[in-house]
Amino acid sequence: MKVYTKTGDGGQTSLLSKQRVDKDHDRVNAYGTVDEASAAMGLARALCNKDWAVEMIQNIQAELILLNADLATDAITADSELRIKAGHVTRLENMIDSLELKRIPQPYFITPGDTVVSAALDLARTIVRRAERLVVTLKRTQSVSPQVPLYLNRLSDLLYVLARCVEQEELIQTVAARVNRILAEKPAGRGVEAADVMAQAEKIVAAARQGAGSSVSILDTARKVMAAAEQKAREIGVPMVIAVVDAGGNLVAQNRMDGALLGSISLALDKAYTAAALNMSTDTAASLAVPGQPLYGLNTAGTGRFVVFGGGFPLLSKGELIGGIGVSGGTVDEDMIVARAGLAAWQ
Repeated sequence: MKVYTKTGDGGQTSLLSKQRVDKDHDRVNAYGTVDEASAAMGLARALCNKDWAVEMIQNIQAELILLNADLATDAITADSELRIKAGHVTRLENMIDSLELKRIPQPYFITPGDTVVSAALDLARTIVRRAERLVVTLKRTQSVSPQVPLYLNRLSDLLYVLARCVEQEELIQTVAARVNRILAEKPAGRGVEAADVMAQAEKIVAAARQGAGSSVSILDTARKVMAAAEQKAREIGVPMVIAVVDAGGNLVAQNRMDGALLGSISLALDKAYTAAALNMSTDTAASLAVPGQPLYGLNTAGTGRFVVFGGGFPLLSKGELIGGIGVSGGTVDEDMIVARAGLAAWQ
């Protein structure tokens, strides 16, 4: 059977009813865009090395074939046998809820592109959004299965959380692998042992997979830590910026004292992020990031958020990482004094 039929040479195509319509018909635009979204999902699936995500994407692509069949069906009535049903929409909602349990919450809008797989999923998400808009346009003049726009709406949400879950696992594993590779090339007995960093990396990955599952209220912790740190800053007469993040490096609370430097806002947050991401103080990271040491070049890794001078400490509860504190505004020694005061109030 030949791929080309020449039946579309005149600019028309056939719906499932065999009705001939122009190729730029609203219905054709809608199901053609869904096909485009499936292709982007296929790219993500081909790039992904996580079996659970590959299976999820593949199942959705199969359902999109059914959805496109519904879209290619004109004159839908109450008696029409539709392929996408309410149960398909509910299943997407259940998948979203499941992924949300493992996703580390992100309080800000994201910029796609941190990993190739998440970038492909975000591309698919935006195409699904476009398909949804085209279906809304189609509904004004044509009959459309009521489940189709609902499915597309939920699918765009699913692709968002799926991209974030895959992204956070890949980024954490990339950083952990880089640290472990450096340590593997380093003679034993100098600096931090590889087993220690491996244990830290495993904790970070576990936190990413499980989300903020600690029973400790990180917001209550932040308030207590920041109050003590601010008191110490007032005692030494230096206005500071104090930030607390959760185990995933997301901002929980930040306080800028009157007169604190503008540049200290981002520095305090990044110190807290570094301490939580590495599960070590930033002054410890600094000693390991100099030439000849195992973490040399750490401050240039990833997005450049790793800070390699003092002022950041991890926050632990019964040995479990729950977040980090970062302080900036004075000298390195002053920042560490204030941060330790906050840490002492928590411990």
